[in-house]
Amino acid sequence: MTRELKRVSIVVFLMFLALFASTTTIQFFQADNLAGDARNARTIYASYDTERGAILVGGQPVAESVPTDDEYKYQRVYPQGPLYSAVTGYYTLGQGSSQIEQTLNDYLSGTSDSQFLDYLNRLVTGQNPQGASVELTIDPVVQQAAYDALGSYQGAVVAIEPSTGRILAMVSKPDFDPNTLAVHDTQAVLDTYDALLAAPGDPLINKTINDLNPPGSTFKIVTTSAALQNANLPVDHTEPNLARFPLPGSDRTVSNAGGGTCGGGDSVTIATAFILSCNIPMAELGVEMGEQPLADMAKAFGFGTELTVPMDVSTSVYPRGLDDAQLALSAFGQGSDVATPLQIAMLSAAVANGGKLMTPNLVDAIQAPDLSLLESFEAKELSTPLTSTTASQLSDLMVQAVDNGAATNARIDGVSVAGKTGTAENGEGDPYTLWFTGFAPADNPRVAVAVVVEDGGGLGQSGSGNELAAPIAKRVLEAVLSK
Repeated sequence: MTRELKRVSIVVFLMFLALFASTTTIQFFQADNLAGDARNARTIYASYDTERGAILVGGQPVAESVPTDDEYKYQRVYPQGPLYSAVTGYYTLGQGSSQIEQTLNDYLSGTSDSQFLDYLNRLVTGQNPQGASVELTIDPVVQQAAYDALGSYQGAVVAIEPSTGRILAMVSKPDFDPNTLAVHDTQAVLDTYDALLAAPGDPLINKTINDLNPPGSTFKIVTTSAALQNANLPVDHTEPNLARFPLPGSDRTVSNAGGGTCGGGDSVTIATAFILSCNIPMAELGVEMGEQPLADMAKAFGFGTELTVPMDVSTSVYPRGLDDAQLALSAFGQGSDVATPLQIAMLSAAVANGGKLMTPNLVDAIQAPDLSLLESFEAKELSTPLTSTTASQLSDLMVQAVDNGAATNARIDGVSVAGKTGTAENGEGDPYTLWFTGFAPADNPRVAVAVVVEDGGGLGQSGSGNELAAPIAKRVLEAVLSK
């Protein structure tokens, strides 16, 4: 009898251990997964019991929660819809979220560690749970100007305050209306989401930070910086002025945009090559310098660096282990070079800020419902790619590019504008990617901007950065300067 009791006791004990392990796994180790499961109706209802915090631009909500009469207490609304869709993202009924809505969800939903005591206090006092508000760095005037200027083009515009890294505008097109994804109808949300996934141009992608394109001639800022600073070459250093440049070890050749030489004469200076945006002298410079100076400068400007703004930014790439042919192509932004518009804006921002590159930032402050400050964001230096001397030289070259070079469509009467265009190839027969980056005023910079127009702007391989991207940037610069 004693033996049987022992066996039963052991079985009961093992069953208890199994139950304990299962319960612990479900309640502790799997808690986050279960809470985040779209099928967890309890979590969905709970998330709508809280008045989700507002996302603010200039003190006004661009995303907020309002009371409803249906089974969910609150409805998420976006008063200006598509204008801020690249920034706010969307918040859906059990189908996830994106951009600021996703990245700062803990604060907006009131579940961050710093809001725990406030949450308990509201439970005890019977107040409705409420999330924190997020104040963005976006300037509503600049955002509207960028949105209007980009028009119906597929592409992106990003504007940065060079001295702080504050992002003043973030526009990506094609866009979408986040209100259509915030309705309290799961099937309608799924239908809309599927339609957006299938739509041309990837409207759900924030192209300012998550779309990579060959930078084309905007990369000449990096190459020229490397030549002047890392290779210690003067701006009047010359290269052979050829109409065709045979790529080393290849049967391919490189040409300048116009098909001829870079101005007159048998040789061409770095300054002239930059101002007129000539490919061949930059290719020659790349081969002459070698990979290391270019790679070091690209890294100092942010290529290869993981960034959050606070959304994750796709990493821009300057390739390594290049042969001379690949190196020549990389020196004028072709080959395997790829960059986000934010990265290209960072090139101009560093030049504008005397060589110091500030960390890009989209959030000014996070405030609790009682207006106490939960988080504030200070300007932080990311790197110092340029000395003040090199930055001054680059600034002068960029001003000349706008005044009488390859970027003349960015001119603003009475204002000194610094800029650089880019017209990047994407493959045989594919439309070009068109760029502009620059800053103004050149003598006291208030804003740096990058514009990318994808899919050739509808012009295939006949458009240019100066033709399409520079006028867009001009309107954004004017919006800042008119304030």
